[in-house]
Amino acid sequence: MPLYSYRCDNCGVQFEQRQHFTDAPLVRCPECGEDSLRKLYQPVGVVFKGSGFYATDHRSPSGQSAVKKAENAEKAENAEKAEKTESSAAAEPAPSKSEPGTSS
Repeated sequence: MPLYSYRCDNCGVQFEQRQHFTDAPLVRCPECGEDSLRKLYQPVGVVFKGSGFYATDHRSPSGQSAVKKAENAEKAENAEKAEKTESSAAAEPAPSKSEPGTSS
């Protein structure tokens, strides 16, 4: 049987009552006797079990966290820099070993 919380609008008393789903809500306050009880709705704790409920379980790129996206972007940027450095090094002429003004 579920446990329901009630509060009286007249005197402010708050209490819990076990009731069946089919029972009518209480209306008369047990303290002051007025018909001013209201059912309180509390947040419910929900636990999702199994795969597919969390971002870490998602396999598509849209499920990646912002940190992973930043890491991947940084890796791609570093790879581009390394590629440019290698291509510019290959285009430069090699320095000559003999110095001007000396004869061999």
